[in-house]
Amino acid sequence: MTCTSPCARDIDTNPALAGCAPARNLCLKVAADPEAPLAVAVTGPGGSGKTATLDVLAALYRHAGLPVTREPDRDGAVILVDDAQELDDASLEALREVATERAARLVVAYRPWPRPPALSTLGAVLGRMHPPVVLGHLPRAGVVDRLTLLLGSCPTDEVSAGIHRITGGLPLFVDSVAPLLRSGNPIQAVPPNLVEVLRHDLDRLSPAVRGLLLAAALGSAPDTEALAALLDVRSTELVDLVEAARATGLVAEDGQLIPLASRAILDMTPTLAVHAMQQRLAAIHLSRNGSLVPTARSLLDTGASGPRVAAVLEAAADEALPESPHQAAEFYAAAARAGAPAPRLAARRAQAAALTGDLDSALRLADQVLTDEQAPERDRAVLVAAAVLAQRGSLARSAELYRWLGVAGLGVHASVAVPALVGVGALEEAKGMLDAEAARNHPPTVRSAAAELMASGILGTLTGAPAGALSHLTRASALLEPSGPAVLLPDTPAALTALAALHCGAPDVAESVLQRAISVELGGPAAATRHRLLLAWVTTTRGGSVATRDLPSSGDPLEPRDELFAAALDVASARRRGDRAELAATWPRAREAVLRYPVDLYVLHPLGELAVAAARLGERGWLTTHLADAEALLDRLGRPAFWAASLHWFGVQAAIAAESPREANRHTAALVRASANPYAVALATGARSWLRVLAGDVEPDSVIAAARGLQSVGLPWEAAQLAGQAAIRTPDRKAMSTLLNCARALSQPTAEPATPAQAPPAAEPAGPLSDRELEVAELVVAGLTYKQVGERLFISAKTVEHHVARIRQRLGCTTRSELIEELRALLAARRPPDQD
Repeated sequence: MTCTSPCARDIDTNPALAGCAPARNLCLKVAADPEAPLAVAVTGPGGSGKTATLDVLAALYRHAGLPVTREPDRDGAVILVDDAQELDDASLEALREVATERAARLVVAYRPWPRPPALSTLGAVLGRMHPPVVLGHLPRAGVVDRLTLLLGSCPTDEVSAGIHRITGGLPLFVDSVAPLLRSGNPIQAVPPNLVEVLRHDLDRLSPAVRGLLLAAALGSAPDTEALAALLDVRSTELVDLVEAARATGLVAEDGQLIPLASRAILDMTPTLAVHAMQQRLAAIHLSRNGSLVPTARSLLDTGASGPRVAAVLEAAADEALPESPHQAAEFYAAAARAGAPAPRLAARRAQAAALTGDLDSALRLADQVLTDEQAPERDRAVLVAAAVLAQRGSLARSAELYRWLGVAGLGVHASVAVPALVGVGALEEAKGMLDAEAARNHPPTVRSAAAELMASGILGTLTGAPAGALSHLTRASALLEPSGPAVLLPDTPAALTALAALHCGAPDVAESVLQRAISVELGGPAAATRHRLLLAWVTTTRGGSVATRDLPSSGDPLEPRDELFAAALDVASARRRGDRAELAATWPRAREAVLRYPVDLYVLHPLGELAVAAARLGERGWLTTHLADAEALLDRLGRPAFWAASLHWFGVQAAIAAESPREANRHTAALVRASANPYAVALATGARSWLRVLAGDVEPDSVIAAARGLQSVGLPWEAAQLAGQAAIRTPDRKAMSTLLNCARALSQPTAEPATPAQAPPAAEPAGPLSDRELEVAELVVAGLTYKQVGERLFISAKTVEHHVARIRQRLGCTTRSELIEELRALLAARRPPDQD
């Protein structure tokens, strides 16, 4: 770029110098005193602005009336020499002699490579006269300054960062893309003017340097041995080639090829030549023992094919699969496109797809292997299909696949089948799997140890103490945490631990394990949704509220297992809010979810919740078959109290809602018989207390003890309901007050329930309304019915009506609309200013 305004005041606004402080300072020095002697070297890689700087200097000298020449001359002219690295020794020696003259005005520009001895000597002489002016790639701020002058306005941070990234800050590249920015065109291709410049520069390079730049454009790692073999040169020669490549300016300061240069080199190189180099690179890396992942990345989306390329991509995919399933899936797909036999890859592609959450592709690929008797890795395909089917809610089909493969086929993975077999009631087969694996001699890997702990933990819930079972499951989850998203199982140990913890009244254990699983992404994307839903389920059953951000997006399709829990979660939340209209609105989704999901051992909680909701809505017929299947499943497993207790507890609640005392008594009797652990004891005590309360037999101490027992096993909402219903049904006003205080305390997740001796004194009236009347007023203004208000405050609808009548009398209101208006004004006046 030639300067058209040679005045010193125009230097700061000259785009040729913008962002480049060394060149600008040199020009300012010449502009200040053009007749002063000056002998200086200007050095920098191609495209860094050496020629543009000489053009500005020539304009300044000519404006001062001094002759300028581009050749060595002793007649008093200013000598400005470009590309001095291409001069012969005689010309360089002549320039050295000029530099030694006291009155010389000499500026010599050259690239840092090649560096013949005569040029080194000249550089040393010039360096003694004046520090060399070193040009190079512009920093981000320099790019902003240059674009501001070229475009006439300052670019945004996003634009300047993008330009700096793709151009590497090379002034030649920045100047080439600026017109595209000015016209508003996206930078999707290399500007034609830049292609011609680069083509000319590349043609002047040796074949070895061009090969090095092409290898860099293909993403080849800077491996000395591999590059030497690729370019067919000795390792000692490679240093010179690298320096020659840097001197082109196409290599950034971090040693990486500038993105725009990489794109241009690939565009300018014939496709056959590109593919030939890719094949050579693949062959070289295959013959070595290093990681193939970097090489595979460089081959992605290049269209390269052939046996060697396919082999590199396949090997890199195998390498990435344990740590990065997403990357492995990409590599396997690219290997198939490059010519690797599809049947050979299918099982591993299925595994990678499952780990990334692409369950459709995983099942499709696994089925291809299972239907082809000659396909390799059928055992891997079975493990993938079994895990995916379980995640989709077909646990029985998953168990069938494990049976079909058998102990011999499962090998070290035999214990993985145990939770699935137990989940569908195949207890003896599950025990046989675990016993057979224990008898086999296999390496004690972390994953096999975790699978054995999961298996023994699940079996322990049927025969042993809850604490021992939870210990095994929790340890299994901890063992797999370092593996993170690379674990593919029918269900994660974290999920099984959470379910087991819920069934034995240890929600804090469930919450802790799930939070850790979410933080380490245990089981990958497919398990992430399950973990979040289970954590929300734990929060809801403990009486807390779940933030929307913690749940899957309503627009995201869920697998049947996750959909069942999500629908049951909506139902549970609506039921706990006492909103019958909302409960009815959630029912259609829940009904469809339960119809799509066959019963297994691990869905008894949501099934029980839906049974209670169905009873309240008069829709029990939809769950008759599922509840019968659940009972039959428990029978096949020997009616383990660990799992049966929760279902019977929900059965009591459903029977109460359906006003079926006989059924309620049957489930309560079953709970009493199953009282083999503290959880079952608390449920049995709570159920018996609830039935006595409904029969009108209210003994405050007994009710409060039962409620405290329910709270201790993670059921504070049920505990508060029990105390509240007892308060409504007792004729003793003192007992009512005690029970209501207990219900209020239990309804707070962090509060300890009150005992009769701890009951707080009645509140004094505040203003025209008492505290209780203010509570009623807030709910009435919110639009709740008298029944809903009563359920919230644990009082009867009649009592609410009595409160409203007294409020209307105190405020002197004659109509409901007048009452609502007065209450809104009163509540607004009591609200703190920061809530307005």
